[in-house]
Amino acid sequence: MASSRPPARARSAEAKRAREAAILDAAARLATAHGIRSVTLTDIAAEVGLHKSAMLRYFETREEIYLRLAAAGWTQWSQAVRQQLADLAPGTDAEAPADSAGQERRLHTVAGLLAESLVARPLFCDLLAHTPMNLERNVSLESVRSFKLTALAEVAAVSEALRRAAALSPAQAGNVVATATSMAGALWQMAAPGTELRRLYESDPGLAHAVVDVAPRLTDILSALLRGYSAESQVG
Repeated sequence: MASSRPPARARSAEAKRAREAAILDAAARLATAHGIRSVTLTDIAAEVGLHKSAMLRYFETREEIYLRLAAAGWTQWSQAVRQQLADLAPGTDAEAPADSAGQERRLHTVAGLLAESLVARPLFCDLLAHTPMNLERNVSLESVRSFKLTALAEVAAVSEALRRAAALSPAQAGNVVATATSMAGALWQMAAPGTELRRLYESDPGLAHAVVDVAPRLTDILSALLRGYSAESQVG
């Protein structure tokens, strides 16, 4: 809970970094509990015991705060999923199992791993949807550039790990990563977990089709994409 006494202005570089970290933590807590779209700059300021105007010493806008969290989310997800993919891959580039059933199981495992790794990060899924819609707006071009460089580097790293684990071409691996992350963001919004909308969908039999279970739906989509690429490579 925010203190009733406003904190002193952070004057040293170390104090400023600590204050920025506190603001980011507060924004993440609020977004995790209520969803990014409902959190205002005033909410974040109150959570850390600052006046809204004082927040501008650390972040230019609400969008910059969440763009920073999105960059951190890319880094954290990338590190985790690359380790999981490495555990699936042989010492060198993955070779397809001798039988088609084995290959099918392997691709489904890879798809499930990607899906579960994203669903395990609810805030990241929410950020993935909001980043292109609004978080890259209302911020400086330098903020966008910094975010993009981080995200693109992590996409490339995950794509390389996926290429080895599923015997894909670089372009195919990149497409799978793009599909996984973009669909995770979209499906998360459709699922509306923890909201009144979700409770409505689940309580009304006529709206049963609106209930989205993200992990199995995303696993199915990625499995189909991976199978298509596998069949394409065999024909080639």
